[in-house]
Amino acid sequence: MESDGTQEARGARSGAQPGTHANPVPRPAGPPDVPAAPVVPPRPAHAPGQGAPSSVAEWLDTPRPAAGPGIWRFGYRTPDPAPGRERLAPVTLVGVAVPLVIGLLLWSLWRHGSVPYQWSLLRLVTPDDWWWGGTLASPKGWQGAEAIVVHDGVFFGVLVYAMGRLGSWPGVVRHVVARRPQPARALLALVFALAALSLVFPSAFPGVGWDALPVVGPVFSLVALVTGGYDVFTSPWVTDLLYAVITLLVVWPFARLGGWLPYARERLAARRETQTADVPDKPVPPTQWPALREAGQHQAADLLTADVLAGRMNDVDCARLEHAWTRARARGRLAEFTDAVLRHGSAALTHPSGARDLPARTARHDLRAGQVRIGHWVAGERTPLAYGGAGAALDPAALATSLLVVGPSGSGKTRHVVAPVVESLALQALTGQCAVVAVGAGCGPDASFDVVVRVGDPASVHDLDPYAGTADPDEAAALLAEALAGDLDTVGAQRAATALAQLLGPYRAAYGAFPTLPVLRELLAGEPAPLTDLRAALAEERHAVMRRELDARVRQSGTPGDPGLALADRLALLDRPVFADFFGAGSPASGAGDDAIRPFSLRALAHHPLRVRIDLPEHGHEEAARLLTRLVLAQFTAVAREAGREHFACLVLDDATGAVTAESVRRIQRLRSQNAGVVLALRTVADVPEALHGPLYAAVGCRMALSGVSTWDGSRFAGAWGTEWVETRDVAQHTVFADQPMTRALHALRKLVTGKAVTTEAVTVRQVERERWSASELAHSVPPGHAVLSLTTVTGEHAPPLLLDLRG
Repeated sequence: MESDGTQEARGARSGAQPGTHANPVPRPAGPPDVPAAPVVPPRPAHAPGQGAPSSVAEWLDTPRPAAGPGIWRFGYRTPDPAPGRERLAPVTLVGVAVPLVIGLLLWSLWRHGSVPYQWSLLRLVTPDDWWWGGTLASPKGWQGAEAIVVHDGVFFGVLVYAMGRLGSWPGVVRHVVARRPQPARALLALVFALAALSLVFPSAFPGVGWDALPVVGPVFSLVALVTGGYDVFTSPWVTDLLYAVITLLVVWPFARLGGWLPYARERLAARRETQTADVPDKPVPPTQWPALREAGQHQAADLLTADVLAGRMNDVDCARLEHAWTRARARGRLAEFTDAVLRHGSAALTHPSGARDLPARTARHDLRAGQVRIGHWVAGERTPLAYGGAGAALDPAALATSLLVVGPSGSGKTRHVVAPVVESLALQALTGQCAVVAVGAGCGPDASFDVVVRVGDPASVHDLDPYAGTADPDEAAALLAEALAGDLDTVGAQRAATALAQLLGPYRAAYGAFPTLPVLRELLAGEPAPLTDLRAALAEERHAVMRRELDARVRQSGTPGDPGLALADRLALLDRPVFADFFGAGSPASGAGDDAIRPFSLRALAHHPLRVRIDLPEHGHEEAARLLTRLVLAQFTAVAREAGREHFACLVLDDATGAVTAESVRRIQRLRSQNAGVVLALRTVADVPEALHGPLYAAVGCRMALSGVSTWDGSRFAGAWGTEWVETRDVAQHTVFADQPMTRALHALRKLVTGKAVTTEAVTVRQVERERWSASELAHSVPPGHAVLSLTTVTGEHAPPLLLDLRG
């Protein structure tokens, strides 16, 4: 079974000298007598997922729904839209009260017969023999009495309709009822319908003692006048039909308001679908390993399920075996996977180091989703609903587009961003899905890495190969040229690479290996003795091409445009006593003995999921540290281009000062198509040449500005994040000048009472284009412990720049 070079590489290493394997898997950075990791590791003191789940089984079964980039998916729930907080304006409330008062006043005047010409229309449409002569409306018989009842009912209906239309009643009703979701909307409309029926039929409701509104009486009176008497009411069918029609007419507006019919159709359709549809099978939980069971591997699935429920597995084991199963199924090696699981259980297919967890964790990780939580998104006006209050996370899909982190010292770059990202990548390396190179001592403890290179420290177990294990002189020259002259304007990278290739090619042809850095420095400086010895070693005819290369370098040496002297001066930074045993000078191949520092090549990342940390020299060697940072970045981008690598590779630079060059920016932009990415942490954008600011921001897909950035740095982020269209509302107060005397008198009275002139509001709504985050906001409005982060994934998903709380 192919296991990421785990068991096979360990077996091959046991019988070979360190550093002699073609693609060796380095041992962990601890002393050689450290005992092997136990078969069953101790359960971590913390939970692998959110908070403190009771067991790994609970963590494994927790749903992880699909979400936008940067959202912590463990147990995530899409938030429901917040209920509208719109409040009724005072003008709207006045528009309800005033028509109500006017309507009650008019109805009172009507009931007392105080409305002018109240009976004129009634006398006009009815016969004169219904009324006593000399009176306004004194009925002679039952026809006149019933006509008065109909007349009152018609006026009441017109009054209710007019007051409702002229006032703000429709807006209030929509605000109270129509805006609510079902079934609350239907139930509230039902309550109002019952209240209206109690006003029309008070006798039908126990405990109600008020008089009925003029609705039922006018209808029955109109029927009696039309039919010519009361005989029609002797039939109970007619009476019941009239009551039913009146009830329907009263309830119909509330039915429309509550959406009763659409809601009933929706419920019936859902019930019909539930009855006709087949009941789906309950999904198998992840703790039962459904993928294995679907493939018929029930014995292996039962064994892993028992290990999960018994607590013999952690989250790293689960993620590692899920990944191994995916690879085995893709390669058609199911039998080998099953055999390994049946023999070793949860300890099958472990990492080459034998580790099944990190010694300690400082961040919250979800290895099933490949995420590390770095905080939570702050809810606000700019934050979309899906992000408000949700956890913020980073994963390889976002890191593959590269991440730029800018913040001053003490803002939390290493503590809140770099260290959690490195820790997450190290855990994913244990699952076989990632290889990580962290440059900086603050990226984690030694025990969390397979290889720790301490450049300049005599106690370092590993050395850094300056040529990245390549046998091609041109590639080696290009890597060294990027490191030595990438930031020099006076020496072009192409000229520097040509000068180096003219020496590396002949030297390798003569001696079978590339020169150590002190020897290379002498050759670049044009020292006669080493050049003479090298030319003598190329005396054979088969080296004629290499002799021409060397002769060209010798002719150019010392000329005004010769880049050799500048390159030699840069190499002098690494040709110091503190680095005497490094960069190949102390390897067994150079004759330094068996106890020499073992060389390590970044090319091993292309073949194995390694965890590597490189500590750069400090205390007077800042320029050398920057040169080595450029060298590591150049080597990583070169190694990432190699085909055949399935796992994700990431380089994390805790301090990328001086590492960004024109060539490195171009290489970073190509990483997203090579399943690799870099994390660049800077104290200020001024650490990057000004001509590269725009290309750098365009090359990375994820950008983070921490609290405390300067307005100058903020302007770069503001330009990269661009603008957006927003809706603005401008409200202006205008004084009302009345033309009519009565209106002016009312306005004067109102001003006397309130002390303010009568005004009206003019609201202007328009679309304007503004920056998503301005330089001033980034510099002064981001609270301590916060950052503004934008994300882009390799699939093109995008998250706008949002405020992020890094403290939880």
